[in-house]
Amino acid sequence: MNLYAIRSIYLFELARTWRTLLQSIATPVISTSLYFVVFGSAIGASMTQVHGVSYGAFIVPGLMMLALLTESISNASFGIYMPKYSGTIYEVLSAPVSYLEILIGYVGAAATKSIILGLIILFTAQFFVDFEILHPFWMGAFLVLTAVTFSLFGFIIGVWADGWEKLQIVPALIVTPLTFLGGSFYSISMLPEFWQTVTLFNPVVYLISAFRWSFYGVSDVNVLVSVGMILGFLVLCIATVGWIFKTGYRLKS
Repeated sequence: MNLYAIRSIYLFELARTWRTLLQSIATPVISTSLYFVVFGSAIGASMTQVHGVSYGAFIVPGLMMLALLTESISNASFGIYMPKYSGTIYEVLSAPVSYLEILIGYVGAAATKSIILGLIILFTAQFFVDFEILHPFWMGAFLVLTAVTFSLFGFIIGVWADGWEKLQIVPALIVTPLTFLGGSFYSISMLPEFWQTVTLFNPVVYLISAFRWSFYGVSDVNVLVSVGMILGFLVLCIATVGWIFKTGYRLKS
């Protein structure tokens, strides 16, 4: 494996983060802080506990997941779309670098940026609410697994997109609404029985539920089912990326 090639792609993508700190880090953190102020302080003051957890603390995993999913997709899709847009992707494809090494470099950088952002949001949340992490190992594992999975998904979107507007379609019109409706700000047990059943078709529910379990030991869905859903989506993304590289779909044309 060409570690020098992986390192070059990885560091190049990370360097873009430091050049755009306001957009990459500051904006998501400020937006999440506003959610804590509005939901955690204002609304949470008039709400009882949810599953024995204060409302302000209850929404911490959901808000982290909201930022993590959005940024993972955005970072990875933009990272691979820019070389396509500028034409430098042909230089990468013609270099003595395997598809796996290209993938590790781009997806690894996108996942790293998302994990850093998630940890910053976790640190920032301490200024607004008191919370604990019951299973820190599993919290870290879910954080990394989700970042890698949705960075792969973002990579697919970046390859698929043939215009700037398409980069925003899936995150803005699909992922963000699904996250809001996936239990970020509430437990699905609070919904009528019919809507509880409907919500179970939302894949983001399983992500948020597993992540919340790692914090407080409570979840809306069985943790093993949630892990299975995450791993299933990861395998699907890997298979799709493999097909893209095998066929050259929108990379060689």
